[in-house]
Amino acid sequence: MSNIKIKDPQALKDYVIEWEDWLDGDTIATSTWTAPAGITVENESSTQTTATIWLSGGTLGAEYALVNHIITAAGREQDQTLTIRIRSR
Repeated sequence: MSNIKIKDPQALKDYVIEWEDWLDGDTIATSTWTAPAGITVENESSTQTTATIWLSGGTLGAEYALVNHIITAAGREQDQTLTIRIRSR
């Protein structure tokens, strides 16, 4: 599963991964994000079916692959990559 989003380097913006279809009735117990150097994670949170990350910064023209790793209440684990492309808006 992959998502591609555009972000202005000056923006502080939230991005959401919706896990409900994959969960098939299960719920998110923990959610962690891994981000490469060059983009700043300002905050992260989750609900029973979504994972949210707030990002700032980034270098104009760069692309960043952020990985969201979840563990469900039933113990299942899955990763999903969110690709952020830095462009002027």
